[in-house]
Amino acid sequence: MKKTIAMLLTAALGASLLTGCISIAPTETSLQTESGTAASSEETSQAEAEASQSSSENRQTGSESGYVIGIGQFAEHGSLDNCREGFLLGLAEEGIEEGKNLTVLYKNAQADGGTASQIATNFAGKGVDLMCGIATPMAQAEYGVSIKSNIPVIFTAVTDPIAAELATEDGAPVGDITGTSDKLPVEQQLKMIREILPEAKTIGIMYTTSEVNSESAIAEYKALAPDYGFEIVDSGISSSADVSLAADVLIPKVDCITNLTDNTVVASLPVILDKAAAKNIPVFGSEVEQVKIGCLAAMGLDYIQLGKQTGKMAAQVLKGEKKASDMNYETIKEAAFYGNTQVAESLGITLPQTLTDNAAQMFDSISQ
Repeated sequence: MKKTIAMLLTAALGASLLTGCISIAPTETSLQTESGTAASSEETSQAEAEASQSSSENRQTGSESGYVIGIGQFAEHGSLDNCREGFLLGLAEEGIEEGKNLTVLYKNAQADGGTASQIATNFAGKGVDLMCGIATPMAQAEYGVSIKSNIPVIFTAVTDPIAAELATEDGAPVGDITGTSDKLPVEQQLKMIREILPEAKTIGIMYTTSEVNSESAIAEYKALAPDYGFEIVDSGISSSADVSLAADVLIPKVDCITNLTDNTVVASLPVILDKAAAKNIPVFGSEVEQVKIGCLAAMGLDYIQLGKQTGKMAAQVLKGEKKASDMNYETIKEAAFYGNTQVAESLGITLPQTLTDNAAQMFDSISQ
């Protein structure tokens, strides 16, 4: 009887294997295909290559539903917001418009480098057609991910792409990455400050020590300041938590403060403005949004126009007209005067007519 039962069980097991009732997991070196059969390692490599080629073709022509891009913004403040707005406007002007043939994935790193890396990794995991990095740390994070994912990166608001190791000395891309620089018009800023404050001797600058762009800007200020009779007093911080104390130490040492496009500092600019106003110390901005919220004046850039310029570059890549790796980064060249008469009045300063007559925009109030 036992022998008969054993024979019956053996027969049943053989039948189940033949009919596929019992499944066997593939080994680590095999790939389960859509038909349910295991592919060899050679077939796996071929499949991965075909998938990569298909992804590249999609980036050149767009899928049937349009393009998908990931926009990573390092911090939340007016100039970077304007970059993002301008970027989308630039794409739209080239026929790539959100809601029609464009899907946008947007994330903000809130000035945290680790979060920036997570955002870039997430974009790559979703297989976006292109990544846009707004500000240097975000661009660096996206480029680090793009090396393996083969997803092109377009950056904007990167003051010094060469120092950030995103471009070579001649401006060529280091890989499948390009974009636009918001290099500060340092000499024009110094001329403006001297015209507004003829008796000033010292200019204070606060910057984040981990931002290579800020260090580059500081070096340029220090090189040019003596030509205009200024001494630069700088104060380095490591995070936004340091801003308040650094401002307390810096303000008594200087006649005025000029602000960079340093993301951590800009995000905490209201703190600096409040402390400087209490001591009657003028603060100069580096772009229009900083003048809106309380800086006295700036020879600054229009970040919406910078974003537009970047969006048009991205459109060329998405349409397959050019590769990011073949495009040198571009710099916006037009700087204009912006002034705030309410701030000037509260400081007892009269803005020179030679500047106000040619201003791109003047403000008579302080935005909150």
